[in-house]
Amino acid sequence: MKTIAVTILIGLGATAEAADKVPVTTTSEDARALYVKGQDLADKLRATDAHEMFVKAVAKDKDFAMAYLAMAQSSGTAKDFFDALGHAVALAGKVSPGEKLLILSVDQGAKNDLAHQKESLDKLVQMFPADERVQNQLGQVMFGRQDYPASIAAYEKAIKINPAYSQPYNQLGYAYRFSDKLPDAERTFKKYIELIPNDPNPYDSYAELLMQEGKFDESIASYQKALKIDGNFIASYIGIGNDQMFQGKGDEARKTFDKLATVARNDGERRQAITWTALAYSMDGQWDKAVAQGDKLTAIANTNKDLAMLANDYNFIANTLLEAGRPDDAAAKYKLQIETSNKANLPDEVKETTRRQGLYDDARVAIAKHDLATAKAKQAQFAKQVAVKQNPFEVRQQHELLGMIALEDKKFSVAVDELSHANQRDPRVLYLAAVALGGTKDSKGAKAMAAKAADFNGLAPDLVYVRAKAQALAK
Repeated sequence: MKTIAVTILIGLGATAEAADKVPVTTTSEDARALYVKGQDLADKLRATDAHEMFVKAVAKDKDFAMAYLAMAQSSGTAKDFFDALGHAVALAGKVSPGEKLLILSVDQGAKNDLAHQKESLDKLVQMFPADERVQNQLGQVMFGRQDYPASIAAYEKAIKINPAYSQPYNQLGYAYRFSDKLPDAERTFKKYIELIPNDPNPYDSYAELLMQEGKFDESIASYQKALKIDGNFIASYIGIGNDQMFQGKGDEARKTFDKLATVARNDGERRQAITWTALAYSMDGQWDKAVAQGDKLTAIANTNKDLAMLANDYNFIANTLLEAGRPDDAAAKYKLQIETSNKANLPDEVKETTRRQGLYDDARVAIAKHDLATAKAKQAQFAKQVAVKQNPFEVRQQHELLGMIALEDKKFSVAVDELSHANQRDPRVLYLAAVALGGTKDSKGAKAMAAKAADFNGLAPDLVYVRAKAQALAK
């Protein structure tokens, strides 16, 4: 299972008070012991179990900033994440300079302030160059920006500092994989298994590599090894379900996600079961059933009065409706997302990001309605705002929009160029590039790109929307 840069748990230096490691400030040794236990669980991607330890640590020391940060990073909902992160930020002035930089870097990432996030991490690396967890965190952030060479360098430094530290092996394997260095990825994942053979995540991560290679039965077997070790390892149910989806066994996949729902221990895990059930219906073209699953997500968010998560749910439903060919219905849900986000207890910067993303979504709706004038106007507004932040993810989205507009305008060569600068880890972008190549009469290139999209074979929600179309174009 791969991790996500902003929300990855690190918990620096809890196991050591050496001068070259980031310290952990707490007045309670009991709280520290719980934190260390949680950190070990989090290192092994057992977020739910880890979260419980961090909650207990905070109960022992109400001013334990690092435990609040860890609570945020192991949370299952947006509300829990921002609530805990807010506590950590409020306490940042009471901890060591290293801890403060760490807390600020996570807060800056959550607020889409990537320039200052990188500054904070660079300072942290300068202060603690021999802290493997600092190097690992730098690797996570660069991985999230798709700067895989930089992430690989940071992970390798972390491993050199402490070869027994397991977490960087996981992400290093993914960084190699996403760099199309599959033999290096396999070697790294196998080393990861050797390092902690009695934990589920190494088998889960290796299973995802096998999935990418189209070895679906072998992948399922590796996921099952993970579940034999820990029957609550949620990611492996998701992986098995995806393997089954790629095998054309949608009903079996939904049964697997039903199993996930039965073992789910909290709303965050239940939400994952519902989300992937919806995606399995989408892959089979059963759009109404997919939307109905989205409604289940909104019901959970409403019960918990979690407006931040509710806004995300409206976006998920809107994306489903847009792919289902219902752009007006999608537009209504995108509008609800913005309205709900504006009402949520979220940092202003997060609300601003959601509004900016609304321009991207509005442009896609306009393209779906063949309204080029509106699409170009929304894209221009989006580009103007993206130019200020220069978030790499949004820059890639800007190229994606330009490519989609060019494709709609039948300017196929322009579309090919723009889409080559969009997110190459998004199979929907690859499919659009295949269509654009076909428009240039490059049938060989179109088929190759379509095959790349169809055979993406990863845990990518957008893949369910384009896989069948890509397979047809690749023939």
